Amino acid sequence: MFFKRTARLTLAALSIGVVALAVLNPNNPLLSKLPFIEDSPTNSISGLPGGDGPVLVVKIDDTRQAHPQIGLEDADIIYIEQVEGGLTRLAAIFSSNIPTHIGPVRSARISDIELLEQYGNVAFAYSGAQKKMRPVIEAANLEDLGAQSQSSTIYTTDPNRIQPYAMVLRADLLMQQMSERDLPVALSKSMGWKFGDAPDGGMDIKSAHLSWPASSYDAHWSEDEERWLLDHVGVPNISASGKRLGAKTLVIQLVSITDSIYKDKVGGVTPFSATVGVGRGYILRDGKAFEANWSRDNASSGTTWRTPGGEEIAFAKGQIWVALTDKEPVFTKKTSDAGIKSSK
Repeated sequence: MFFKRTARLTLAALSIGVVALAVLNPNNPLLSKLPFIEDSPTNSISGLPGGDGPVLVVKIDDTRQAHPQIGLEDADIIYIEQVEGGLTRLAAIFSSNIPTHIGPVRSARISDIELLEQYGNVAFAYSGAQKKMRPVIEAANLEDLGAQSQSSTIYTTDPNRIQPYAMVLRADLLMQQMSERDLPVALSKSMGWKFGDAPDGGMDIKSAHLSWPASSYDAHWSEDEERWLLDHVGVPNISASGKRLGAKTLVIQLVSITDSIYKDKVGGVTPFSATVGVGRGYILRDGKAFEANWSRDNASSGTTWRTPGGEEIAFAKGQIWVALTDKEPVFTKKTSDAGIKSSK
């Protein structure tokens, strides 16, 4: 009897402590580790809290003049794409949490059409597109919500930025309009990868260098934050909110990048990154790099990742970055005293 009474009192005290912890700090990571706490709904794309909702894709400028970018810390997954002149541009996909402001918004590219097909009929936000590509966007499996068809209250201008790096999306107003018009926007769903423990093996690394002809990213593993902290062109990648951008899972997807039939307004040839088919790459998580093979049967299929031996590679829950590149990354191996301190 004594032991039963003691156990009940202990459990009661622990329950009171958990409630107090939840009230004082609902985001405390300790809560998610308690076995008797029911998990909140998670997003199928990233595993982040928030559940599945309408998928919003926003094209974001990625030049130095566009930094600091706005709202990227809330994306579920961010793709880095090569554009004209060897620069990069981002396709940021939001579902679990859609911030009020996102930007700076820039134009669409032909690689977006094939890349986004796997997510279904997404809401596609962008600043515009060259004339030859507009019919392609109109015919694609997406809701065309570009700036050319929206008001200046939705696609706003930031007076503190210079053009063409000043367009900022009021995502809350765009989502409200979508709801009022009852647009058939796809909900987030499983995209071919799962979440769980990392496979055995892998190479212990402290950083990875990713490059394009006129752009680069560096990813540094932070033991404190348990994520890859990103630098853009050698400078810490910090959002407009002051948060260091980074990924729980960093995917390096080696793809074929070829010239397309499209050009930008000054005649630069638009590259096309092929994301359907099979290829190689690397999955970076938990301070390790895992060699991987990717496959995507067709444009409407998700992308799967496996080890060279055929074992499916699970992702870590949290924001995902995918670098679409045709250049091998450069890894810096971890030493006994190497590492990176928290950015906080």
